[in-house]
Amino acid sequence: MSANPREQPGGNPLAPLGRRRTLARLALGWEAIWPAIWPALGVAGVWLTLVLLGLPLLLPGWARMVMAAGFAAALGLALWRGLRGLRLPGLSAADRRLERESGLPHQPLAALTDRPATSDPVALAVWQVHRDRALASIRRLRVGVPRPGLAKRDPIALRAAIGLSLLAALVIAGPEAPERLRRAVTLDIAAPPPTPPMRLEAWVTPPAYTGAAPVFLDAAGGAVTVPAGSRLQVALSGGTGGTPELQLGHTAMPFRALDARSFGAEAVLEQGARLVIRRDAMEVAAWTLTMQADQPPVVAFAEPPGRAARGLALRLPWRVEDDWGVASLTAEIRLKARPSAPPHIIEVPLPPGQPRQARGVSGPDLSAHPWAGLEVEIVLRARDGADQEGVSETASLTLPERSFTHPVAQQLIALRKALSVDPTARAEARRELDRISGAPDAFEHDTTTYLALRAARHRLVRDHRPEAVGEAQDMMWEVALALEEGRAERTARALAEARQQLREALAEAQRQQEQQNGERDAEQRTETERRIQELRDAIRRHLEALAEQLQRENAEAMPFDPRNRLMDRREMERRMDRMRDANRQDRTQDAERELAELEEMLRNLEEGRTARNEQQERRRQQRQRGEQQMGVVQDMVQRETRMLDSGHRRSEAEAQRREAERRAQQQQQRTPWIRPNPQQEQQQAQQRAEAEAQARAEAQREARTQRALRRALGEVMQQFGDLTGEIPPQLGRADQAMREAQEQLAEGGDARDAQQRAIRELQEGARQMAQQMQRQFGQQDGEGEEEGDESGEMMGEGQGQGEGQDQAQDQGPGRDPLGRRTREAPGAQDNGSDTRLPDEAEQLRTRRLQEELRRRGAERERPQEELDYIDRLLRRF
Repeated sequence: MSANPREQPGGNPLAPLGRRRTLARLALGWEAIWPAIWPALGVAGVWLTLVLLGLPLLLPGWARMVMAAGFAAALGLALWRGLRGLRLPGLSAADRRLERESGLPHQPLAALTDRPATSDPVALAVWQVHRDRALASIRRLRVGVPRPGLAKRDPIALRAAIGLSLLAALVIAGPEAPERLRRAVTLDIAAPPPTPPMRLEAWVTPPAYTGAAPVFLDAAGGAVTVPAGSRLQVALSGGTGGTPELQLGHTAMPFRALDARSFGAEAVLEQGARLVIRRDAMEVAAWTLTMQADQPPVVAFAEPPGRAARGLALRLPWRVEDDWGVASLTAEIRLKARPSAPPHIIEVPLPPGQPRQARGVSGPDLSAHPWAGLEVEIVLRARDGADQEGVSETASLTLPERSFTHPVAQQLIALRKALSVDPTARAEARRELDRISGAPDAFEHDTTTYLALRAARHRLVRDHRPEAVGEAQDMMWEVALALEEGRAERTARALAEARQQLREALAEAQRQQEQQNGERDAEQRTETERRIQELRDAIRRHLEALAEQLQRENAEAMPFDPRNRLMDRREMERRMDRMRDANRQDRTQDAERELAELEEMLRNLEEGRTARNEQQERRRQQRQRGEQQMGVVQDMVQRETRMLDSGHRRSEAEAQRREAERRAQQQQQRTPWIRPNPQQEQQQAQQRAEAEAQARAEAQREARTQRALRRALGEVMQQFGDLTGEIPPQLGRADQAMREAQEQLAEGGDARDAQQRAIRELQEGARQMAQQMQRQFGQQDGEGEEEGDESGEMMGEGQGQGEGQDQAQDQGPGRDPLGRRTREAPGAQDNGSDTRLPDEAEQLRTRRLQEELRRRGAERERPQEELDYIDRLLRRF
């Protein structure tokens, strides 16, 4: 039997032992190395955690190097201390580990390498058996799991905390981890920064009232013309040298320091001069500045002023122009008979935006002014943004005044004008007021009128303030209006009093007849006849007052009722005559019966008036609701127009910004040696970002406004449909256009096209609404309205100009086949009673519409279709 195991047939039985010895040596090495290098790995983990978190980057370069060196020293010290006594395990140590982990006592692996010391066959046989048993145990050998015993050295698991921190820091650093590691171990020794190139920026800001954009001066120099009063601003940065100097003409001023290398200067330009910028006695740039002087505005009457063709308004055609725009326009009116009196100032509306040229017609209604009916002098005064004033030539005319038919009202208006001419004539005015109030028959014994007259008299006598005359004149005007417009109520009260007094007189006559056996006193009979005559006069005055009131209400005569025969003056006279004859013949009961029939006729008359008034009130309320809805549509047009103007402004601002960037690029290409200042570029980028953010916010706000307008339009369409039963299709198209504009604004796009379509459709829809209102509510109760293009077009911008002429009355005596009064008719006068004039409210609406049309027509940036439409309206009206 061979003593060498490798000589045994069937392979090498010690091959598994060699592999297990290698694994055992590795396990022993790990158990020895890991505790030795753990302190060094901990130091490295702390350093990597700090580096990945970016904390060293907060320190200066030298501090980072000191920190890196400190950690490197700590790492080396830990490695030295851990590895100085380290020894690699040998074969014997590996065998002992295998025997220990496998549970083999008495070191059986040693028998595989030992040899017997004798050659005795018996001993060799025993040794061979022992060796075979050792070889058999190799198959049960186990290496075991390495147990470095680090838990005993790190009982608080500091190694786990360092590992988690390192992992978190690596996640936080992300893709910047390599750069942070590099900068942590690299010494940044920055070279001194190079001197930035010199950059010069100069611009001139015109005065705010001019509305002109700033003028940027070319760095290469040149000649520039700017408005007087402009502000020059110069900014110079970079380069080398001392503080630069600004020389404007013969005046020199140093720049102020903005920082170590930036300087700025400002100056107000009042006159032309040569502008030079010097630095260290060297000329940097130079320009020749020419000042454009601001001229005062020019204002004049486009036509001689006078009374408007219709109504009581004053027609003031004007035109004005200024080199930079007109800020305000006023009309100054002075009383020609008393030039020392304070003038009456009227603000004339101008197109928005301080127009440079404008013309129009102002139509103020001064019929209620104390100077109405007197000759005055009018001067137009225009002011520009520089507070310079332009004055027109003086025009003379007589202010339009309202005509009064009531005698007392005429006297009060005459007295009012006399006080305007001579406010010191208080004594004459007092005597005239005493005379008027002393004849109460002239104003139907109205207590309110009497008290107002006495109050005006007291104001003139007791109040010595100069303002007391104007206050008394206002009282006279109110009394005159009440007498002219409220006569029917006073005559109705006087009629009721006369009826009551006659009824009492007849009752007294009846009692006297019963007491005296059918006989009456002559005195009582005379008293009753006087009461009958007073009733006759009261009825006559009341019918005249009703006729005047109905004429003002656009009705030429009272409505005819077969039961109401009071309209026949001859029938009234017959009844009064029969009542007088019955009184003279002592037939009191017949007189009372005639009085009862007369009262019944008056009652029917009053009920007819009430029914007509109720019907007119219903029509008025319906028209008012329609007008309110049309007013809402017009307000939508105005708000849409403002949003369209805002869109134009945003587009112009964007275009100006792009143009400025283009010019800056061209300037940079012309002067490549002048490098831009990074700080100023950053400020400009920030300003552009803020402007874009502001534009987006404004667009979003307008989108919300557009949504609210759509909702309001839907409500108007529903209400108008309920009122008339028909909705103009143009409003539906306007709603569609407004929806598109809302979507485009919400997305930040250009909504001007959709807004223009919405404005056109809203205007056309308003015109259709006005025509429908005219058809449905303009032909009732005998009233007509003029239809056609003229009224329709005007109602496209607002309510119609009036209700037109009344229908002709029934043909009868004194009328032609068309129902018009003839000159041969008894008592007929050619006073135009068959023609209804618009009232003051309608005239005021008309003037407002015309002013609004002229204002919009002056805005030439509006769409051409809209401008043509406005021009057609203005030519017609």
